[in-house]
Amino acid sequence: MFHSYRPCRKSKTQREVRKEVANLTVNKEPQINPWLIALSVVLPTFMEVLDTSIASVALPYIAGSLSASTNEATWVLTSYLVANAIVLPVSGWCAQRFGRKRFLMTCIVIFTIASFACGASTSLAMILLARAVQGAGGGALQPISQAIMLESFPEEKRGQAMAVYGLGVVVAPILGPTLGGYLTDAYSWRWTFYINIPIGILALIMISRFVRDPDYIRDAKPGPLDGIGLGLLATWLGCLQIVLDKGQEDDWFGATWIRWATAILIVSFVAFIWRMLSEKRPLVNLRVFLHRNFALGCILIALFGGCIYGLITLLPLFYQEVMLYPAFNAGIAVSPRGLGAIVAMPIIGILTSKMDNRWLIGGGFLIFGICGIWFGEVNLAISPWSFIWAIVLSGFGSGMVFVPLSTTTVAGLSNQEMGNATGLYNLVRNVGGSIGISITNTLLARHSQLHQANLVQDLTPSGRVYQQQLNHGISQLGPKIGTAMAGAGALGRMYSSLNVQALLLSYVDDFRYLALASFGCLPVVFLLRKAVRQKGAVIHAE
Repeated sequence: MFHSYRPCRKSKTQREVRKEVANLTVNKEPQINPWLIALSVVLPTFMEVLDTSIASVALPYIAGSLSASTNEATWVLTSYLVANAIVLPVSGWCAQRFGRKRFLMTCIVIFTIASFACGASTSLAMILLARAVQGAGGGALQPISQAIMLESFPEEKRGQAMAVYGLGVVVAPILGPTLGGYLTDAYSWRWTFYINIPIGILALIMISRFVRDPDYIRDAKPGPLDGIGLGLLATWLGCLQIVLDKGQEDDWFGATWIRWATAILIVSFVAFIWRMLSEKRPLVNLRVFLHRNFALGCILIALFGGCIYGLITLLPLFYQEVMLYPAFNAGIAVSPRGLGAIVAMPIIGILTSKMDNRWLIGGGFLIFGICGIWFGEVNLAISPWSFIWAIVLSGFGSGMVFVPLSTTTVAGLSNQEMGNATGLYNLVRNVGGSIGISITNTLLARHSQLHQANLVQDLTPSGRVYQQQLNHGISQLGPKIGTAMAGAGALGRMYSSLNVQALLLSYVDDFRYLALASFGCLPVVFLLRKAVRQKGAVIHAE
């Protein structure tokens, strides 16, 4: 007779059995290729960043179609940026509250539907409302996508991952004016918004298939939303964007409403900082700035945002205002910059795991500064391709900065801190870009007036140059419009030429200031702590 053998051991509790079953279930889940995850989250990022610039070249057409002035049409850009900036820092809390994957897909749905509403708008009020909703939906796409990218790859491959992510963030603003100009000229300004619909649908399909929430997101308990903190955040960001957009137009602090808006901005910003530091569960955890690399990285990305967005704004404007290129041709002239960025991303992605990232970041700022000096040699005799190598190199330098700076900034942060940190990081970059655009536009307008005043001193009625230009103009215009009108026409020609020369000199100043700002970043780069690696992986920063 055989007896069954039973080892003497303590029986398992029901809780232990359930835990083992859960672990077995998790282990049976198929592993997703991280590059599929990367492609899934880059699509909505590219779509969102593209929309910050693609509509800029279509503003005159939007204004004409909706019976609005060009100044009123600029609110199409402003309403988007304000809503976008408000949502950026809140994205970490929303991801923990609703689930990161669900929140990301919801934002894509909102963004895509709002894009259709923008294209179908029949009035200025309708498109402004649709753009605000679109900006709110797009605000979380960048930080959530970046956090997913960083968590999906082992630390030694994060540089390569950020290179792929950088294609969306760096290349999209470059392609925006070119693509926007083409769609506007070939079809209609409405297609600058409709183009988001197929991209949004594809992104939804891929994210639903390949992206999953980690355990700490599924188990997170973020607590209630800080409504007061959100209100303060919306107030100071809204005031900042409005002041930056309308300051030059209304003579900055010469306007009473600008002074009041600035006062509200300062008070609400100080109150926001105080509340975030005093709350136990703040809307945004500002203590992440205690990490040295994160604080310095945010300073550098703000300066970088100001430089890159300033250059992206200046170059197409120069070709349109001074060289009188159509919008599409101006976009084509600056498009080689995207080629430089595309070439840089995979190379820099590999190098970030093999050398000190600070040298790559410093090299990028150095190249960007040299390109600024190169652009500062501009004159009226250039061809569309005179600066092709400078434009390509500026794109390459952008890639050298973005990829290693992103990985170095978050070195030493835990996965739990990543969502909050990436939201703040992207917010600082956008604010830096807005300030950069405002400063470059202000300098352009003010220096144009200054150079005009200096140049007109050489055009006194008794001066030799004045008389030569006047007589030359009269001799050319006299046979066409008559001697009586030729004098006034010649004076108009001289004044127009004076304006062009003054505007050209102001562009030269702006390009050189951008170079100076880039060179000024170099000392800050080497204050970053070096990312220490062990067996190919980034362990911490020291």
